Amino acid sequence: MIHIDIAKRVYDHTFKHDPIVRSILDTDVYKLLMLQTIWQEWRDIPVTFSLINRSKTVLLADEIDEIELREQLEHARTVKLTKKENIWLAGNTFYGKERLFKAEFLQWLKHYQLPEFELAKRDGQYVIDIHGKWSEVSLWEIPLLAIISELRSRAAMRGMGRFEVDVTYARAKAKMWEKVLRLAKLPDLRIADFGTRRRHSFLWQRWCVDALKEGLGNNFIGTSNVLLAMDHDLEAIGTNAHELPMVAAALADSDEALKQAPFSVLESWQKTYDSNLLIVLPDAYGTTGFLQDAPEWVANWSGFRIDSKAPIEGGEEIIQWWKKMGKDPKEKLIIFSDGLDIETIESTYNHFNGRVRTSFGWGTNLTNDFRDCAPYRNDTLSAFSVVCKVTEAAGNPTVKLSDNLAKATGPASEVERYLRVFGNEHLTTTEVQV
Repeated sequence: MIHIDIAKRVYDHTFKHDPIVRSILDTDVYKLLMLQTIWQEWRDIPVTFSLINRSKTVLLADEIDEIELREQLEHARTVKLTKKENIWLAGNTFYGKERLFKAEFLQWLKHYQLPEFELAKRDGQYVIDIHGKWSEVSLWEIPLLAIISELRSRAAMRGMGRFEVDVTYARAKAKMWEKVLRLAKLPDLRIADFGTRRRHSFLWQRWCVDALKEGLGNNFIGTSNVLLAMDHDLEAIGTNAHELPMVAAALADSDEALKQAPFSVLESWQKTYDSNLLIVLPDAYGTTGFLQDAPEWVANWSGFRIDSKAPIEGGEEIIQWWKKMGKDPKEKLIIFSDGLDIETIESTYNHFNGRVRTSFGWGTNLTNDFRDCAPYRNDTLSAFSVVCKVTEAAGNPTVKLSDNLAKATGPASEVERYLRVFGNEHLTTTEVQV
C-alpha cells in the first residue's frame, strides 16, 4: 500500500488528480444491492431524488462555488463501470455468497451512467433534484452527498497555508488514532466503516480505513464503500435503506396498503437475498409500530439495524420482541449505525456484549471529525447533516417519519397522514447533529 501525504495532496489539489467521484463503485454497497432489486421489480417507476440540508445554519450556496459544484457533478456523470470492476463484482464473494449480482444486472450496469440533474440556488442553499426512472436515479445519492461534503471541506481549507494544512491533518490523525486505541480495548467488537456519504474527502476516508485495518485487525470487519472494499481486500458491508419502504409507501393506494408497505418491501427483498442479508431496517415509520404489526416471519430474519432510535433503548426493544417471538437474541444480530462516536460505541458495546451479536457502522464521526483540529477556529470544517432522499414516486410525495421526527421528510399534510396511519406515540424529536 502506497501512503500518500494527504496534507501536501490537499494543498496542491488539482481536478486532474483528485476528482471527487473516481469510480461508479465509490458508493455504498447497499445502493448496489437495492439497485439490483429495483432493476428486477420496479425499474421504470418515475422518481425524484432531492438534496436536503438538515443543518439550516449551514448555507451551502455561500460556502461552495457553483462552478466547481457543476464541474464535479458533470464529471460524476462521465464515470462508468470499468472492466476490472465488472469482473470483481461478478467474481467476488459477498456475505459468503458467490455471484450475488446476477449476470443480466451486471450487463446493464456495465453501460450505466448517472443521469442529468437540476441545480439552482434558493435562500443560500443549493436546490438539486434528479428526475427519472428509479433504476437510473437511485445511484446519485452517495456521489452527490460526497461531492457536497468534500467541496465544503476544500473550501474551508483553501485559505490555509501549507503548514496550517499539515498541522490540521496531523491533529485529525492523532484524534482518530486515539479513538482506534480505545476501540482496540473492546475484545469482541465488530465495526465497519459507513462514512462515505458525509466524509471529509475520499483520501481521508481511505486513510481512516487503513488506520482501522491496522489498529483493530479482524475486529474491523469491512467498509460500506465498494471501491475501498475492492482496493483494500475488505468485506463490502451493507444491506438496505429507507428508500425501499418510502417508494413502496408512496405507491400504496389506500391507508391499509400504506400500513403494509414496509412488510411488502421485505417480502420483495427476500426474493433476491437470504441469510446474512436479511437485516430489517424498521424505523422508516417508527420502530415500535413496526414491531407491533410485523408478521411472524420477520422474526426469522438475521437481525435489525437501529438507525434513529437511541441505541440502548432500541436494542432492548428489539431483544424483548425477539423473546416474545420465541427467538434467542444470542443467535441474532443488531447493527448500530446512527451518529455513532467513540463514547456511544463503548457504552452500547458494554451494555449488550454477551446478550446479542452486535455490529457497529461508524459513519460521519469516523470520516469527518475535524472538530478543533485547525490551528484557528474553523466551524466550516465541522460535519453537518445533509441527505439525499427520494422525494417523489409515480407523481406521489414520499414520506419518512423516523423514530426521531427531526429527521422526518415530506409535505406536512402527508406527514400528518402517515402519523395517523402508523401512530406517533413512541416517536421523539431530538436535534440531529450529523
